[in-house]
Amino acid sequence: MISLLIMSSFCFVLMMEWRIAEGYQIRFDGKYAHGTFGKMEGKIRFDPAYPEESRFEVSVDVASIDTGIELKNKHARSEKWFDAEKYPHITFSSKSVNRADTGFVVRGDLALHGIVKEIAIPFAFRKADGKHSFYGKFKVNRGDFGIGKVNGKESDSTAVEVTVPVLGLE
Repeated sequence: MISLLIMSSFCFVLMMEWRIAEGYQIRFDGKYAHGTFGKMEGKIRFDPAYPEESRFEVSVDVASIDTGIELKNKHARSEKWFDAEKYPHITFSSKSVNRADTGFVVRGDLALHGIVKEIAIPFAFRKADGKHSFYGKFKVNRGDFGIGKVNGKESDSTAVEVTVPVLGLE
């Protein structure tokens, strides 16, 4: 009986590992450009019951930018903006995940254009029809990352919307 009590007093958290599934979307909208990034990969460990134990490691291929205008894509990939040759990936590495009023907030380091800044991304973890996905919206000030000319106005920020369907790993 005593051994049963001792064993039951330990709580083991089994974190769910997720694989990024097809159909993810990374959309951005700013004064000077809007579009998508088409290539992303990463590792996600997340359990909504224990968000503080979660971990997000995500990488976006800068060269996969698509503004819908090839000349603008070429410009965005050049050293005038993202400099995809020198900085081929945008990465995000989480430091903490916490509950929020409408879902969760992940805080971590965003590495973009050779500069690393800590950001917070509010997100929801959705379950519908047996499928799971993450959804988040946030803004990035391109001036914080040395991209383009900045003027200290709202136009320096780009809205980012991310939808990431995931599959549980066995």
